[in-house]
Amino acid sequence: MGLPYIVPNMAEAVVARLHPAATRWNRLEGRPRTHDFDRALRAEVRDALWLLSRQWQMGEFQGDDAGSPVLARVCVEIASLNRFQAGAAAVEDLKPEEPLEAVVERRPVPLRAGTQYLSLDLRLAVGRRWLKLLAREAAKPGGLSADYRAAYRTAYAVLVPDPAQKADAAVCAHLEAWQQAGAAAERAMDGIALLEYLVDPAHSVYDGIGANPADESKLVALAERLQDWFAGLIMQPEQNADTAWQPSRLEYQFGCAAPQGEAELVMRAEEYYQGNLDWYALERRPAEPSLGDPPAAPQPPRREVHTFIPTAVMFEGMPNTRWWAFEDRQTNFGEVRPDTTDLGKLLLLEFGLVYANDWFVLPYTVPLGTVSEVKGIALTNVFGERFWIEPVLEQPATDWQKWGMFTLTPATAEQPPAPARLVLLPTVPKVQEGPALEEVAFIRDEMANMVWGIERRIALPSGAPKPGSEAARELRQWLEQLAGPPPAPPNPPAAPIRYQVMNTVPEHWIPFIPVHVEGSVREIQLQRAALPRFLPGDPNPPKAEKVRPRTTLLRHGLPRAYFVHEEEVPRAGAVVSQAYQRTRWLGGRVFTWLGARKQTGRGEGASGLRFDLLAEIKQ
Repeated sequence: MGLPYIVPNMAEAVVARLHPAATRWNRLEGRPRTHDFDRALRAEVRDALWLLSRQWQMGEFQGDDAGSPVLARVCVEIASLNRFQAGAAAVEDLKPEEPLEAVVERRPVPLRAGTQYLSLDLRLAVGRRWLKLLAREAAKPGGLSADYRAAYRTAYAVLVPDPAQKADAAVCAHLEAWQQAGAAAERAMDGIALLEYLVDPAHSVYDGIGANPADESKLVALAERLQDWFAGLIMQPEQNADTAWQPSRLEYQFGCAAPQGEAELVMRAEEYYQGNLDWYALERRPAEPSLGDPPAAPQPPRREVHTFIPTAVMFEGMPNTRWWAFEDRQTNFGEVRPDTTDLGKLLLLEFGLVYANDWFVLPYTVPLGTVSEVKGIALTNVFGERFWIEPVLEQPATDWQKWGMFTLTPATAEQPPAPARLVLLPTVPKVQEGPALEEVAFIRDEMANMVWGIERRIALPSGAPKPGSEAARELRQWLEQLAGPPPAPPNPPAAPIRYQVMNTVPEHWIPFIPVHVEGSVREIQLQRAALPRFLPGDPNPPKAEKVRPRTTLLRHGLPRAYFVHEEEVPRAGAVVSQAYQRTRWLGGRVFTWLGARKQTGRGEGASGLRFDLLAEIKQ
């Protein structure tokens, strides 16, 4: 018999039977289908203790009793760069209407190489300009009484090259130069010849023209206009004046100065060859009180006082001061991997990640072509405190603490550091450079124990550049053609070998031999030499005909000796090129000049030059 069923609480059992219930479970899920996520992105935290913990973690409770600046008055002393010296030339005034690159780098345009004319394209352009001036003046009422264009074409004609003459081989050996000269001969006018004739004050533009006496004054006025136009077309140094280019150093050297009290702040650039001129190319010369002779009427520097509201420094990738703010990922200082000796990157990282929020900006526009010095800053902070702040370099401290940036370096380490001056040279941000007209590679040939100046690129008489190897080969072939075929030997030798004094190298390889510096038995320098030119078919060979360079970079001082300092040609070599430069200056004026630059070479080379050879006779 089973156990009886006992209900413990009859009342509850009766209620459960009277009101039955069914239990169900629901899962709540978010529906992110909305156009407004502002509240979700707030990341709201309502725990005040958590926020205080984060502030403690970030060290925000460790503050300094310092106030942010709210007002600043800056005293700036400004001196204008007003004097310039190219190399060891005479000191001249630095004109603010000319860019400093053009003043430093300008070189004379090569117009002649011995008796051979050069730059035919430029000669024809000047001639066309002169003929246009004559035509316009003759067409004006009350102008020239006659048309003198034909007379000037005859008086200053382009000569026809003679292929039978050895003197015209530099033109006739190259097909493109010969064609251009033949097309312009007796048809166009050589304008450079007219300008060269007018250099002598005793010469007149109407000499040999048969001009009407009433037109002579008008022709003189037109000639002055032509000279002014050509001077503005290409910026060149004065005739027979020294330039900043130092052929013995293969670089530019110049100096400039600005007023400094009763003396001058002298700055010099001893090794400028890169083609991008800026303040770091200069060195301060405290031992020189003035650039050359002191100026007759020195201009004292001027002082300016400006009031600013300091603004905190801000830049891309700067760490934000708030915890919940995120930086732009395009700039990531954490990915910078500097070396232990890379001071530039280390300074950048330390400034950007540690001390960026301690810097403030006082915007001030520095005038172009000046030397500016901040004498001091009168600063007021949020607590009303006022401070007078001077440059760090002028504070009394030990030498190792006197450190600064963007200041001029003294010429020697024994001299005191320069004051905190900012030099803003009158230079341009962009210069257009044309194709190289000349290019010379200086390489060391250890087997021959000499240095070679290889003319990789030369300028033809037509003005167009051409590879030096092709030009040398074409000239050699033309000279051999003029000399005729070599005569046959009367009795062929029976020996299988013959003695050869020396072999040959291409004619665009110009040798530089080591010689002792005058007065020294240990120091050496490189002197330009020359190889003899022997033509097998020449019936009357000259006794001392030498292969001369065809680039103006290597023709310096001909026929005198030309020396290059040995340290200027390192083991890697050096490449010097010359090309036209063009830029646009203040007011939109265009400046064009011929400048040179130097670059590092690609290592040593071998010419294959040998002496005392036993050569096999080919049967």
